Parts: sequence; C-alpha cells; structure tokens
Amino acid sequence: MCEVLEVIIWICIILLFIASFVGLVVPVIPGVLVLWGGFLLYHFTLDAEGLSLWFWIAMFLFTLVIFVADFVTNHYFVRISGGSNASQWGAIAGVVAGMFIYPPIGIVIVPFIVVFFIELTYQKTAKESLIAAAGVLAGFLSGAVAKGLIQFVMIILFIIDILL
Repeated sequence: MCEVLEVIIWICIILLFIASFVGLVVPVIPGVLVLWGGFLLYHFTLDAEGLSLWFWIAMFLFTLVIFVADFVTNHYFVRISGGSNASQWGAIAGVVAGMFIYPPIGIVIVPFIVVFFIELTYQKTAKESLIAAAGVLAGFLSGAVAKGLIQFVMIILFIIDILL
C-alpha cells in the first residue's frame, strides 16, 4: 500500500477516535459506533489479521456495557435522588426525545424538565422535584465520564493489540 494512503487512513482513524469523544457531549454522534468505525477501517484497509479475536470480543463487551449504561444511569440517579418510578422511565423517554427535540443539549434539558413536571404531578414540592430532576444531570455526567473512560480503554487496547 502506498505510504501516503496509509497516512491518510491513520489520520481518518485518529479523527474517528476523536469524534467518538465528541459524542460524549454531542449525543447525535454515536461515540462508541464511531470508535468501531476506526477499528473497522484499520481492519479492512491496513491489516485484516492484525487485531486478535480477544480484541474483538473485548470491544463487543465494552460496547454492550456502554449501551446498557447509557439507559441505566439516568434511571438509577433519578431513583436515588427521590424520583418516582414514572420519573425514572420519564428520564429515559426524555433522553430519547431530547436527541430529536433540541440536540445536543436536549439530551440533558428535556429529561430534566420531564422529571421535574412528573414529580410535581405526584404532589411533591418544587424543591423535591428539582432534586429528582438534578438526578438526571448527575446521571448524564456520570454516564459521560464512564463512557469516556471505557472508550479510552478501548483505544488503548486497540493500540496494544496492533503493536503486539
């Protein structure tokens, strides 16, 4: 393969890795899937045999963890901050709706508003409703940090696997 083409491919892989981290704060960018784009680009263009079976299994498992964590964190944090069952499910629905209503900050604002109003309908005070809604923010932030760490580990494992 031509050296220039190889450099271009590596630049694209690095840009995909960077874009995966942008996806942590811009939810319309599916971060972990963009990361997979970098892995697959390497596999199909530079070295089809360079990544081990263990690498692919680990990436699949990390990806599952990220997808599950995305939906569970808001649910969990609303619950521990005193939110009702309806608010826990409202937070998940708000995340999905927020992606379409006002991306990228809709993923934080819409669930916050949804949980706040659901809690008000349960005869809670504005303060109690705000605390439950704040659980959405805690869930989003902790989820973003966790996903960022997992994505970083995935990239490190990629580098280790191609070097070994």
